[in-house]
Amino acid sequence: MPAVANRIDTCFANLRGRREKAFIAYICAGDPSFAQTVALARALENAGTDILELGVPFSDPLADGIVNQLAAQRALEAGATVPGVLECVRDIRRSSEIPIVLYTYLNPIVQFGLEEFHREAEQAGVDGLLILDLPPDEDIEVQTHAMAHIRLVAPTTPQKRLASICARGAGFIYYVSREGVTGAQTSVAASLAEKVAAIRSHTQLPIAVGFGVSNPEQTAQVAQHADAVVVGSAIVSQIAEHGREESLTAKVEEFVRPLAVATKRRAG
Repeated sequence: MPAVANRIDTCFANLRGRREKAFIAYICAGDPSFAQTVALARALENAGTDILELGVPFSDPLADGIVNQLAAQRALEAGATVPGVLECVRDIRRSSEIPIVLYTYLNPIVQFGLEEFHREAEQAGVDGLLILDLPPDEDIEVQTHAMAHIRLVAPTTPQKRLASICARGAGFIYYVSREGVTGAQTSVAASLAEKVAAIRSHTQLPIAVGFGVSNPEQTAQVAQHADAVVVGSAIVSQIAEHGREESLTAKVEEFVRPLAVATKRRAG
């Protein structure tokens, strides 16, 4: 686990002090271009995003629904690479200290080189890694780097395994609120409160909930139970719809602002 607090820890500490919840926005780096990703990062922060989750484009994103799959495909077709993603982070860091988490699969990291990737990502200004297909038990890099390795918990995770996963976590625990792949849903899972409470019994880390949250009403509902709310596919859909327009960043900022506002109601 990281030896010192990074931007993620500081962000949650500041929010706790204000009795507010975090809004986490996901976009795919390089969709529609890296230059637009930098501009979108600025727009998302202006709209109230607390933590930015950047997807590393990958040709076989098994945990992603069609919206995010197509975003990765667009980015790859536009020439996105892992070095390009890290340079994009450096560009964002020239004007922002927003916490940045890379959402990725293991294959691109292995192809880049595990040690080299961790070193360069940390130097670029990445604060956390969410590696979708790397079991915590097999993660040998976590002890040697300051970046938080964020752990996933699913609705199907057995109770006896929760403690093991949470013990290996840092930054926050990401609760995947629905079985299956990413994608907007029409309602929040009925089991949300129960599942979040079960995770809390095993960790003091903040708990973020994602997969399916798509509107301010759902965001506010999830924020009643979680420490952070993640919205991805709904934002990526806006990028897909307006990606060729000059007003892209303004449209995304307008869409995200009410989502972020819904997390800022004071906790009891």
